[in-house]
Amino acid sequence: MRTILHVDMDAFFAAVEQLHRPELRGRPVIVGGDPNGRSVVSSASYEARAYGVHSAMPMAWARKLCPRGVFLPCDGARYGEASRMVFRILEQFTPDVEAASVDEAYLDVTGCERLFGPPLAIAKAVRARIAERLGLSASVGVASGRCVAKIASELAKPAGILMVLPGREAELLAPLPVGRMPGIGPVLEAKLTALGVRTLGDLARIDEALLERVFGVYGPLLRRRALGQDTAGLHADEPAKSMGKETTFDQDLVDRAAVEAALATLAEKVCRRLRQEGVGARTLTVKLRYSDFHTCSRARTLPHPTHYDSVAIPAAWELFRQLDTRRLGVRLVGVTASRLQPMVHQPSLFDAPAERRRRRLYAGVDTVRDRYGFAAIAAAARMRVSG
Repeated sequence: MRTILHVDMDAFFAAVEQLHRPELRGRPVIVGGDPNGRSVVSSASYEARAYGVHSAMPMAWARKLCPRGVFLPCDGARYGEASRMVFRILEQFTPDVEAASVDEAYLDVTGCERLFGPPLAIAKAVRARIAERLGLSASVGVASGRCVAKIASELAKPAGILMVLPGREAELLAPLPVGRMPGIGPVLEAKLTALGVRTLGDLARIDEALLERVFGVYGPLLRRRALGQDTAGLHADEPAKSMGKETTFDQDLVDRAAVEAALATLAEKVCRRLRQEGVGARTLTVKLRYSDFHTCSRARTLPHPTHYDSVAIPAAWELFRQLDTRRLGVRLVGVTASRLQPMVHQPSLFDAPAERRRRRLYAGVDTVRDRYGFAAIAAAARMRVSG
């Protein structure tokens, strides 16, 4: 049985700022971009969170919620150095450390009991050493798999430890909202809710074949995770459930042609990644956010899995035109490909030449972009490729 620790630094960027500037301790600190611009919150101290501020919130909203907060720009060099010091401490406990981001990591401490004691003692030692040597706070989840360890560390915040004993994973997970599982965002959560799945317990009970029909290869993995059956070690590859890109415009766009041009670029980037991974998408989703922050999305099931721009771009445009019912500027658009399937090229006798030409064309496009950058080939030229 493996033992995995998920170590997650508490309000990392804000905590580093408070450590660097002691006069900020106890004050609401909000780190991000220009609070008067269109940027978002990167990190908020727990004092700021008491006002309702959280990561990924628009900075303008954060200022309204916490007008007396201390708003600071991101200092990547400072946070990078603090992160390196944290990881040096983690590597003192095990060489098997996988960075999940600049402020969180998974540790496989299987077999380390002889050196550091049982898993709970290791978690306490990790947290204590970070606090003593760096003056920073961390939360630690302990479990037999990555997914449960991450959820446990979130439940332990701030500055806590939660250990989930083997065999008790499903019991812990069952009452939690389905959105608490890593990898389940708002769009996927909405799709699961439509199936009657609101908690991880619901997800554990749903028919696996149904999940596979709706979500492709990722569906059964979701159910196994909800059961706590995530026993893969670190650095394990897993199938991507979706691939997407989105962009926030510097100024709200009123010109719909400009919005469609942005959607075309996003669709191209998504398709390029699909081709790199050797998969195609059965479902395409377009996300739209207006200047008043009203957000909506619409999905379309494609006749066949695809990773071609000439299929995805017209589909994205059609979805956008169906969504765009308000006479307001557009703040953000996004394109997501989901229900991914391996692309097995088995052309028929009649369509083989055309399919081969299309594959060669896109391979050439990707080669040029790899060498000269994405902008080397214009979208308009590629739209002449027949579907």
